[in-house]
Amino acid sequence: MFGVNVTTATQSETSSTTQSLSVPIADVSSTSNIEEQRFRTIQQEIMAIIAPSVVVTLSPEELEERTFEAVGSIAARQQFPIGGIEQRNISQRLVDEMLGLGPLQVLMDDPEITDIMVNGHKEVFIELRGKVKRADVSFRDEEHVLNLARRIVSRIGRRVDETTPMVDARLPNGSRVNVLIPPLALNGTCISIRKFNEKKHSLEQLSALGAMSTEMASVLNIIARSRINVLISGGTGAGKTTLLNALSFGISPDERIITIEDAAELKLQQPHVVSIETRPSSVEGAPAIGQRELLRNALRMRPDRIILGEVRGAEAFDMMQAMNTGHDGSMSTLHANSPHDALIRLENMLLMAEVNLPVSALRRQIASTLDVIVQVERMRDGKRRIVNITEIVGLEGDQYLTHDLFHFDYQHTDAHGDIVGQFLSAKILPRFSEKARYYQLESQLKQALGVR
Repeated sequence: MFGVNVTTATQSETSSTTQSLSVPIADVSSTSNIEEQRFRTIQQEIMAIIAPSVVVTLSPEELEERTFEAVGSIAARQQFPIGGIEQRNISQRLVDEMLGLGPLQVLMDDPEITDIMVNGHKEVFIELRGKVKRADVSFRDEEHVLNLARRIVSRIGRRVDETTPMVDARLPNGSRVNVLIPPLALNGTCISIRKFNEKKHSLEQLSALGAMSTEMASVLNIIARSRINVLISGGTGAGKTTLLNALSFGISPDERIITIEDAAELKLQQPHVVSIETRPSSVEGAPAIGQRELLRNALRMRPDRIILGEVRGAEAFDMMQAMNTGHDGSMSTLHANSPHDALIRLENMLLMAEVNLPVSALRRQIASTLDVIVQVERMRDGKRRIVNITEIVGLEGDQYLTHDLFHFDYQHTDAHGDIVGQFLSAKILPRFSEKARYYQLESQLKQALGVR
């Protein structure tokens, strides 16, 4: 594809992209027909002047400046009444098409936007400050959005077509992308982008944003420093990875940490971090390498801690084994709506590993291995909060015995639609206080929990 992966594009792909490379940053309906025709005329000439082989040799600044000059020359020759501001806007749009994400680039550049969702060429939605709203951008036609999807996935050596209509990819900045095309997507090509946030919040900063109380932040910091095994549970977009990054601030810089993810999002601060990423099967026949294989290999790499970005299948068994064999302080995330649901899902994943153990034995292993579940939730006001910090105490018969160390108590919704509540402590000393004592953190733990 022209622009993002120009060095590997075929001649036919380049030609196809060049023909369809045209869409304004704003909605076409908001731009006059004259201005749009003017833009397309300039674009056609620019595509003939600036070769793809030249694009890859230029920095974005150099390309924009060269495009700016070319737009001015074409406008003068065509006698288009274009001022300096419009000339700069046109050149920026062209650069976005050549190097960026076309009409989506302006959304990618907005730090307040966390998710971008394309539902066919006419509909683009964003998540802004926790609320989903329609964006004032669109594609010209289905071919245009499909070309962008192909350009995104080609960068990682994959393709999207009728034989492979569903692809997960990652942008150069680390943002996660999912592409779904017809015939699976009935309304046209769908592109979902979870933007990568380079700014990493500490627990204290998340507390200041209202995600938890200062006491909860202190307890979570002690949990990380005391090498407690933690599972972060929550729905899609609840902030699990953000919290996992924040928890990692409490890990000692002397530890060797191995992170395993489908798409690398964790950015740990420690100096000794090995980041590993799964690999899907390729069209050339290379087999997929999943989290389970990577987790088994990680155990041979002398880790102090293992952080599994998300546990979703049979790798749960290997993760539990790692936690039980000297790699305490390991962390992972899981999709579930409550701490109880998280335990049930974890059981089901262990059964997926085809372990010939009765459910009672699996529950004993979970109860003896996992220490704490932290439940995060994106609430209806768009804000993300920790609603439970739950300790797994053990088993009572065949049922899990748990204690909520903290929970969020909903009170009411104010006139602005914001949820009002408070974070309450159960004021009980957890079972893992013995570990906290070993790391000389018991007094701090008691103070944060309000225990005398």
